[in-house]
Amino acid sequence: MSTFSNHNFAGQKVLVRVDFNVPLDEKFNITDDTRMSATIPTIKKILAEGGKVILMSHFGRPKGGPEEKYSLKHLVKHLYKLLNSNDVNSPLGDGGTKVFFADDCIGTQAGITATMLRPGEVLLLENLRFYKEEEAGDEAFAEKLSKLGDVYVNDAFGTAHRAHASTAVIAKFFPADKKMFGLLMESEVLSAEKVLHQAEKPFTAIIGGAKVSDKILIIENLLERATDIIIGGGMAYTFLKARGGKIGASLCEDDRLKTALDILEKAKQKNVSIHLPEDSVIADKFDANANTDIRPSDAVPDGWMGLDIGPKAVGIFSEVIKNSKTILWNGPMGVFEMEKFQNGTKSIALAVADATANGAFSLVGGGDSVAAVNQFNLADKVSYVSTGGGAMLEYFEGKVLPGIAAIKE
Repeated sequence: MSTFSNHNFAGQKVLVRVDFNVPLDEKFNITDDTRMSATIPTIKKILAEGGKVILMSHFGRPKGGPEEKYSLKHLVKHLYKLLNSNDVNSPLGDGGTKVFFADDCIGTQAGITATMLRPGEVLLLENLRFYKEEEAGDEAFAEKLSKLGDVYVNDAFGTAHRAHASTAVIAKFFPADKKMFGLLMESEVLSAEKVLHQAEKPFTAIIGGAKVSDKILIIENLLERATDIIIGGGMAYTFLKARGGKIGASLCEDDRLKTALDILEKAKQKNVSIHLPEDSVIADKFDANANTDIRPSDAVPDGWMGLDIGPKAVGIFSEVIKNSKTILWNGPMGVFEMEKFQNGTKSIALAVADATANGAFSLVGGGDSVAAVNQFNLADKVSYVSTGGGAMLEYFEGKVLPGIAAIKE
């Protein structure tokens, strides 16, 4: 395995797997360009050294072939803008980067356009998922893609948990010194490794979201590493009901009550403190304009539901976070998309930011947690914001990610 930072890309065609699966509105405007922006340093480093960049990505979930709404052509204009921003720290801040688009990711046109690229130019290939062979991990398809470049760079951490043609299989067609992680992937892996294997104690994991079933494996893996686990969001009510609490109409997975009790028992045996919310902001319906009240989380009246952690929980959780040296945050504390129920998630985000300012290492990952720190303008106040939701979750579950293994082999 070569390292990206030490490689000189002069004159080489560099095939870069990126994750440009960004949200668009009905007019094809990008509503959140985090994933695109995150890989720009990788692209600029290659261009600055005189390399030619060929970008490939999936986009959405097209069914059985090309679909207009899933074409990557909608991203070309924004990609051009990102690459030609007048960033004083950028060696290419002069507005001179050309971006071309190929309306296929393999075939004659893609091959000819890639061959004609000049140093310092970029080619964006059409959506990989227009071919079913991509998700199937088809070797012949991966080989066709590989012929477009001299070097393969994987900078798509968000897809590292998928054994797809462009993320895992393609690497076998490049020698060890011609396949590597990009800057984004390097930083994702290093940050995750730091939390998972080199965490300074106290180590607090903040786990939120709707379902216990989605987070069982990550919690069990963290029981071996964390000193404290904070549980919020809808999943907290399964734990509270398992302990005999009255949770009204709050979200609950009744088939996971025993699982919740098992986790609580394991935590006790391993001397890991699990913190559940003492109180909740409850509502009489799931609605932005619902009537609200604050009640103990294990005493929610019939017909009411917990939609956020309450002020006591905020205070207790914030104190735990304040005393932490390492923090992992995956999942919100409530329905933060609605203003009435965002205080818990916002308060936890602020607590993580304060702890980071006091020297803690904090990693935020998972779509909703990332959306929260962005919404509250705190992304630059934490140590690292991961671009990979599912990939990060599987990494912290202790699984081997195919996209990482393929480069390290």
